[in-house]
Amino acid sequence: MCWLPPMSTPERSTDDPTLVGGEAKLHVSLEGVHGSVEVPDNNAGFWAHWRAFVGPAILVSVGYMDPGNWGTDLQGGAQFKYELLWVVGLASLMAIFMQVIAARLGVVTGKDLAQCCRDWYPKWTRWPNWLLSEIAIGACDLAEVLGSAVALNLLFHIPLLWAVIITGFDVLLLLALQRFGMRTIEAVVLLLVATISVCYFLEIFILPQTQPNFLEIGRALVTPHWGQVGMMYVAIGIIGATVMPHNLYLHSALVQSRKLRRDGPSIRHALNFNTIDSTVALTVAFFVNAAILVLAAMVFYGKESVTVPGGAIVHFSAASDWIRVAYLTLAPLLGTAVASTLFAVALLASGQSSTITGTLAGQVVMEGFMHWRIRPWVRRLITRLLAILPAVLIIGLRGDSSVTDLLTLSQVVLALQLPFAMFPLLHFTSSRKRMGTWKNGWFLLIAGWTSAIVITCMDLYGLPDSIKAAWQVIAG
Repeated sequence: MCWLPPMSTPERSTDDPTLVGGEAKLHVSLEGVHGSVEVPDNNAGFWAHWRAFVGPAILVSVGYMDPGNWGTDLQGGAQFKYELLWVVGLASLMAIFMQVIAARLGVVTGKDLAQCCRDWYPKWTRWPNWLLSEIAIGACDLAEVLGSAVALNLLFHIPLLWAVIITGFDVLLLLALQRFGMRTIEAVVLLLVATISVCYFLEIFILPQTQPNFLEIGRALVTPHWGQVGMMYVAIGIIGATVMPHNLYLHSALVQSRKLRRDGPSIRHALNFNTIDSTVALTVAFFVNAAILVLAAMVFYGKESVTVPGGAIVHFSAASDWIRVAYLTLAPLLGTAVASTLFAVALLASGQSSTITGTLAGQVVMEGFMHWRIRPWVRRLITRLLAILPAVLIIGLRGDSSVTDLLTLSQVVLALQLPFAMFPLLHFTSSRKRMGTWKNGWFLLIAGWTSAIVITCMDLYGLPDSIKAAWQVIAG
């Protein structure tokens, strides 16, 4: 439990766009679930508060285990063994800092990041900020489309192009879940995350066939490596897949699904428990991502083929579609046939759970920046079409082998958009005018700004390679 400053509230001037005649407008984040989860009295015990506040970070953590992460982690392990493991660790640590700060903004101000940008920045910034956010969400949705499509291809042998088109109809999933409230959505996502986590935990720690050299992993985790060609591009992809811009908008809105009181002790409790929630959920996401990279390194690195149970030989190279052959990482667990099915189900679950959070994030940025309200199924359909069209075009022209390239490209787009979400978030939460005495303390101030600067510098350093690789994906 971290120490927080005494009771205080941020300043709110009468020219605040959310105020009319001194009273707040009725414009809230995710109106259907805003303030829908009861929070116990401040005198209640630890576990009562934990049960009330746990959930938002679990939904956010899905974005850190989506098919985009699988693609970049598999590619990193296959091409560079454990040498990019430190990037996974660094990205996860920076993600924890950023999500804690995003939750802090939502709890203290009662606004999400998009609403803060709309209200506290000049009017001309609304359109470009919204469009950049939509590009990031579209890139994320592209990864979800591809992950779900590959899973359908593995499970039912549907041609990948048709599988991509079928994913356009998954709008029904979110509509069904939203009818049952935020707690149901959180429970479903928690079950999906637990399924993925247990599978990889068994492989890494239980099965002797797949237990790695933990000393070598430990060294790779704390020793940065930059030497090999193409490593920076994949590293930026890993960061883009881990620290996700739309999650900063989403988390600042999700914390408001709790029925928060505005007195000092209540704010203190909310900040403490959201910090714990974020740290635990994103630590689990780190272990999942690290496990995917480690197992890919063990199975693929330095090899041209793998003999699977039954004697079949699967050939691969640096140009392989890693996410489609990654079922081999589960082969020692259940046998190839069952393992591939399990992997495909987990991948489908990853894509579909990310669909839930992607749709919610799209709703947050559209309503926050533009005050536009449209039906959730219409919003979801628009986002899905924007992701499906480039996937259909490139897969139709180049075939199934372009999946990994598209996944990595989508994560690079996310990384390049990150500064446009990070710097406003840090600007607001470092301001006493906006946050009162709840503004970032010295630790979060240093950790947050350092993370933002490191990510931005990596983006700029790798920009030439990223543009080159993006053109190769588009032009073939």
